[in-house]
Amino acid sequence: MPLTPDQDFKLRSVAPTVFLPTALFGIGSGAIAPVIVLSALDLGASVGTASLIVALIGIGQLLGDLPAGGFAAKVGDRRAMLLAVVLIAAALVGCVAATEVWMLGISIAVLGMASAVWGIARHTYLTEVVPYHKRARAMSTLGGTHRIGMFIGPFLGAAVMQWWGNAGPFWIYLGSAVAAGALVAILPDPDTGPRSTTDTGSVAETFRVLRQNVPVFRTLGTGAMLVGAVRASRQVVIPLWAEQIGLDAVTTSVIFGLAGAIDMLLFYPAGKLMDRFGRAFVAIPCMVIMGVAHLLLPLTVDGWSLLAVALLMGFGNGMGSGIIMTLGSDASPAVGRSAFLGGWRLCADLGNASGPVLISAITVAAALGPAILAMGAVGFLGAGAMAKWIPKRQPEPAQPS
Repeated sequence: MPLTPDQDFKLRSVAPTVFLPTALFGIGSGAIAPVIVLSALDLGASVGTASLIVALIGIGQLLGDLPAGGFAAKVGDRRAMLLAVVLIAAALVGCVAATEVWMLGISIAVLGMASAVWGIARHTYLTEVVPYHKRARAMSTLGGTHRIGMFIGPFLGAAVMQWWGNAGPFWIYLGSAVAAGALVAILPDPDTGPRSTTDTGSVAETFRVLRQNVPVFRTLGTGAMLVGAVRASRQVVIPLWAEQIGLDAVTTSVIFGLAGAIDMLLFYPAGKLMDRFGRAFVAIPCMVIMGVAHLLLPLTVDGWSLLAVALLMGFGNGMGSGIIMTLGSDASPAVGRSAFLGGWRLCADLGNASGPVLISAITVAAALGPAILAMGAVGFLGAGAMAKWIPKRQPEPAQPS
């Protein structure tokens, strides 16, 4: 029996134009992550102001999510990614050229907004070209390649800083973004059938799509926020608890790196399990494991016990690689997909932003231990949300005619 085009689809066919650019962007993002605060301090910012500058990349993403969805629908996924690369390049040049703290802040915020455009356009494109039975593998591989890049980036950034100082990592990001843009320039448009004439990317159309999908955002979107909050919290609670029990910076970095390595190794198996057994088969255990790990963390008293819990967190997080993007793709309508994914990403990004804020608030009100335990409870709430609201099997949406 001859294979249908969907059955014959190979993930490697999108590797040069989707996965490799994603890894390049991950390298750039990882390279600048440790030096944004250093650049702000060098320009005379206080510690509090420098922290705000770092937060502006996330704020930029939040502000950019909904407009990015409409923009991608209006100009097309490929063109949106290319324009995002241009904006990212301009923002990075602005970071290097900044002579005042406010100039750096504006550049970082623009970088976050442009990253939202890139991410949503890339997500939409991959949703349209990958058949349902391989979608989770595609999305988990997308997330995995980004994590690999984020893992490599700080090492490259540290290497070039010996010669170029704090500007070096920004140049690394600029080079990787330009290389990613060159690859995207040869990206073929997906053959997904004609778009609806109402899918214009206008503000009115974007809000129409969002209103139609309020039930999805209220239910499954809430689950995505809970998942995002727990995932973001692990990046905060591990180093904070390490400092609490008296570990030095080198030991903390090694523990964090080993947990990240476990995380990276699981992205493809996680996607394969989701494609074979369903999304809930991975999403629920992922959140349960993350919840348990948070509950165990305050019980650790030395480097070895912290390493064990950090590895458990890495395992749980790696199990869920790509789950948010996969669920968003499954729920997205064929008409207005980019606008929907903009709203979906906003849900996830709100979770990512709220996790560290919740930890900070509870720590100020009580202590770090109760804050970590609270995030463990959020993990179990996330597992419950996934169990309740993930459909048993999402049918592939019909293409518009």
